[in-house]
Amino acid sequence: MPPTRGRPITVKLLVLLLVPLLSLVGLWAFAAGLTGGDGLRLLAAKDMSDNLTGPSVQVNVALQNERLLSVGLMMNGRGSDALVEQRRATDQAITRFQTSAARVRDLPPEMLDQLSALNVRLAQIIDIRRQVDASVVEPIDVIDGYSEIADASFRLYDSMILVPDMTLYQQAKALITMGEATEVLSRERAVIAAVLARGRVDGREREAFTGMVATRRLLHTQAMSYLDGGLRASYERLAASPVYKEWLEVEDAVKDQSPKDGLPAAAATWPIDGENLWAAVQRNQTASTKTLADRVTPDAVGMLIKIGVAAGAGLLAVVASILISLRFRRRLVRELAALRDAATELAEVRLAGLVKRLRTNTEPPTAEEVAPLQVEADTTEVRDIVQAFNDVQATAVEAAVDQARLRHGVSQVFVNLARRNQSLLHRQLLQLDSMERAEEAPETLSDLFKLDHLTTRMRRHAESLIILSDQTPGRGWRNPVSVHDVLRAAVAEVEEYERVEVLQPPPVALIGSVVTDVAHLMAELIENATLFSPPRTRVDVRSALSPHGMVVEVEDRGLGLPRVELDELNDRLTNTPEFDLAQSDRLGLFVVSRLAARHGIKVRLVSSPYGGLTATVALPSSLLADQPAMAGR
Repeated sequence: MPPTRGRPITVKLLVLLLVPLLSLVGLWAFAAGLTGGDGLRLLAAKDMSDNLTGPSVQVNVALQNERLLSVGLMMNGRGSDALVEQRRATDQAITRFQTSAARVRDLPPEMLDQLSALNVRLAQIIDIRRQVDASVVEPIDVIDGYSEIADASFRLYDSMILVPDMTLYQQAKALITMGEATEVLSRERAVIAAVLARGRVDGREREAFTGMVATRRLLHTQAMSYLDGGLRASYERLAASPVYKEWLEVEDAVKDQSPKDGLPAAAATWPIDGENLWAAVQRNQTASTKTLADRVTPDAVGMLIKIGVAAGAGLLAVVASILISLRFRRRLVRELAALRDAATELAEVRLAGLVKRLRTNTEPPTAEEVAPLQVEADTTEVRDIVQAFNDVQATAVEAAVDQARLRHGVSQVFVNLARRNQSLLHRQLLQLDSMERAEEAPETLSDLFKLDHLTTRMRRHAESLIILSDQTPGRGWRNPVSVHDVLRAAVAEVEEYERVEVLQPPPVALIGSVVTDVAHLMAELIENATLFSPPRTRVDVRSALSPHGMVVEVEDRGLGLPRVELDELNDRLTNTPEFDLAQSDRLGLFVVSRLAARHGIKVRLVSSPYGGLTATVALPSSLLADQPAMAGR
């Protein structure tokens, strides 16, 4: 009975599409929450106004008064007591400002820079006062020194405008501009004080005053263009008042005064005109600043209330979307996780174990080895994937069985051919041995020896096929054989045996059951040494006892191998790989690896001091006999 079909994945995808829709609602609420930062910035702006703007304005007022008194002291020597008192008041205002500013946290980098710049300017007031007391500079230079401090404070105000609402931002910016105009008015009063004390207008003072007048009028006009009706009304009344018009006349009179001429009689009223305008401007500035600050808090609270309501609804949408997402996600993830675990168990355990077993046993797989995947799933596509995995498993098992049978068949072919060749070669060696004994002619005997050597090498190659098929050669020894004889037998199976020098080994023997394999292993390594080294170089075979057995070294004087290739060959010798027909050029290494793994022998290739390679063969003590004995079959 075919399994019942579950809900198609398209239905679940349709449900999952609801999640982005609900998430959009949540994102809208989140965006509303972000705009709540505008309300918080409004409150932060009021906090900065209380802790930075207000105290710094008091510092500016104190500096403006100190500047006027300093110029008066420099010009006529009067007012020293008032100046000392004003300096004390200025220092107190600076201390209050710096203490209040230190309480403000998380200031933006730009504001921190401007605050640092203002503190640097405030520290320069000591030098300005020293110059005033010593009268070593001109009054206009003292005015400029105080003005630089005021300019730094207005740059701080510019960086403090955090009001997100554009209307409030324009009003705040306009009030700052009006404050700069007021600061310029204070500078004009100081210049006029110097002019009156001197009785004429100096050239530098006239030039500076002309610039001040132009700057003040420009700033006043710009500020008036941005102020709304509620804030502009008081300034419009002031601009239309006789006080302001009289001051305009004073400005025109001073900037048009020639340095060669004396002051007009009306100059006696200039300080009074300046004082009247100054008082009116200060009243307007204070009232306007308070009005703007009072606007900020209600706007911020109202904005936060609206955003809070919107954020609450958005929060509910987010929670609902999360719950729905988690529910369907958990169900789908559970099915996919079960499918993943089943597929992993199939690939890494069952199929891997079956392939490993088929390397040595070609019996058909059992029902447990090819059991189909079982995954509980309600989704049609997941069930289809399970069925696809089962089909893949069946195909993979069939391919593995066919490959194992093919490999086993090839191995049997190798063994059969090798056995036949081995038998024929053995008979040929017996025949050659008989002919060598019967022959007395030196030239013929030499040829027979060469033919005997060639046949010996052919026998070794036939035995290599048997070894690669995980079989053992037919040759064997009952009694132990001395290591020296084993090494000489290995050299005899190498084509260029004349180049090989076997140094005298220790007086030990190998047990008979491993003689053939060890001789074959050494012959492969010695032949590699002769093949991959220059024709006229020597190959040394050294041996020595070790605490765990015996070590035999085969050293050539070839070109060596790169480190990467050398590491790859050593890995192949240590971890016996499955024989790959495509890598027949490394046939000898496969044979060495099989023989070494069969008897627990460790083989490693290292760089030779002569530039070639040294093959180190570590024979365990279990392969050595206590005493050497005569070789015997």
